[in-house]
Amino acid sequence: MSKRNDPTTDTAEREFVMERIFDAPRELVFKAFSECKHLTHWWGPKGWTLPVCQMDFRPGGIWFYCMRGLAGEDACGKATYREIVEPERIVYTDAFADTAGNILEEMPEIVVTLTFAEHGGKTKLINQAQFASGADKEATLAMGMVEGLTETLDRLEAYLAQA
Repeated sequence: MSKRNDPTTDTAEREFVMERIFDAPRELVFKAFSECKHLTHWWGPKGWTLPVCQMDFRPGGIWFYCMRGLAGEDACGKATYREIVEPERIVYTDAFADTAGNILEEMPEIVVTLTFAEHGGKTKLINQAQFASGADKEATLAMGMVEGLTETLDRLEAYLAQA
């Protein structure tokens, strides 16, 4: 079992960073983020499912997803991949969307950089989120970003243990 890391917030006003060490090879952790057949098993907070996952995993490609909560509510996102360096890094712009895939312009947009680093036979995942403003960062954190991401990474850890 991997060591659970506490989330850390960078001192930069518009940046949030969370790190986690997984007891799994880097290639496997990277693959878990790059294919819907893996994401449907772990993406989202505890108790949520991922009934919609459409992915074109390449720079310029789109990932559209909708998570479904315990009460049947949907939370969707639309990501555009900017950079993919297998198995080291994935960079994408993530935006809130409606169930039809239309971006919700009034909601914050996040540039996410996922770095997959070798860590003594394990994988250190560094999740860096860059916001347009400090206000966007604070609004997203107030929506439960830390709790949701922590639960999502907990689910990834359990999934990797079975893989």
